[in-house]
Order: sequence, then C-alpha cells, then structure tokens
Amino acid sequence: MLTTLRRQAAVGLRLLLVMTVLCGIVYPLTVWGVSRLPGLSDRAEGSVLPGASGSSLIGIDPVAADPAADPYFHTRPSASSEGLLGPADTTTSGGSNKGGFDEELLASVHQRRDLIAAREGVAPAAVPADAVTASASGLDPGISPEYAALQVARVARVTGLPLRQVEDLVAGATDGRVLGFLGEPRVAVTELNLAVRDARG
Repeated sequence: MLTTLRRQAAVGLRLLLVMTVLCGIVYPLTVWGVSRLPGLSDRAEGSVLPGASGSSLIGIDPVAADPAADPYFHTRPSASSEGLLGPADTTTSGGSNKGGFDEELLASVHQRRDLIAAREGVAPAAVPADAVTASASGLDPGISPEYAALQVARVARVTGLPLRQVEDLVAGATDGRVLGFLGEPRVAVTELNLAVRDARG
C-alpha cells in the first residue's frame, strides 16, 4: 500500500513538474515569440500609436480649448458621452440600445446635426449620417470619408495649413474596403489628427 502511494505521488509530482514547464514556461514563451513576428507586434501590444497616448483601435474625440477655433477632426458621437457631441468616456463601451423610433434618440440626432452644421458652416442636410449617430461600441476609430471631407475646410482654416494639404492628409489616413469589397472606406481619426499636428510643426 505504502509503495503504491509513493509510486503514485512520484508520478503526480513528475506530471506537475512537466506541466508546469510546458504550461508555465514553454507555452507563454511560444505565444510571446509569435507575437513578435513582423506584422503582429503592433497588434499584440494594443496597436499603440507612436507619439500619442492612445490606440489606433479606439476613437478618442479631442476637445478643443477654444470651440470657436477647433483644429481637430472629430469621431462619431458616443452614447457614453455626457454632451451630445462628446467627448466619449473611453472607459465605457456600448450603444444606447435605443430603437429608430425612440423620440429621445431622434431628438438627439437632430440636435447633433444642427450643432455639427453650425460648427462646420454648412447646411444641416450636408451632415452625413455617421456624424450624428453613435456606433455600437461608442468608440469607433474611423469615420466616413464624407464626414472627414466636411471637416477639412474648418481644420485648414484654424491650423493655417493649405486646404490641399489637409485633403492629402485625409487621403493618407483613409483605408479602403477590406479585401476590396467588405465594409466601407474609413478615415482613421486619431492618426489623421496626429498627421495634422505634425504638419503644423
């Protein structure tokens, strides 16, 4: 009986040591090594943008010190923000869960359209849908090329950059459809704002 217990304890101890080495050392090192492969490194680290305290996967709507001289491109609104246009609470992700017939949601959309039209100096009808509707996550990093184009004139005026240069910066931050046919083209707002900042010197 005692011999059997010793043998089973020895087998259990050896198995514990082997599994500790495999699961506690070999596997984590393998996963870490794979994450260092070219093309995977930035994703493994959360897609942190150099020179910014943020990720390319999280849309952070900047707040201008002077709303009358706003030099930033803006993201979609978020259901987590206190005001109609933001900024979003980046610690909270989620939609409003309101349906298309909800009167409060419709009122918010109309108010956002009027506020954005006034900010950009255009007619309310020129404001695209993604500018006034919150995304499911509330933290989308991209906007439509139409919404970016709407903001070009204001950003150029406030920053003093030539209009054509700002348009080129937007084009540089625009990604096409995935695989050429999935989804819609989108503009990476955080990366675009960093490019505008760098262009200003």
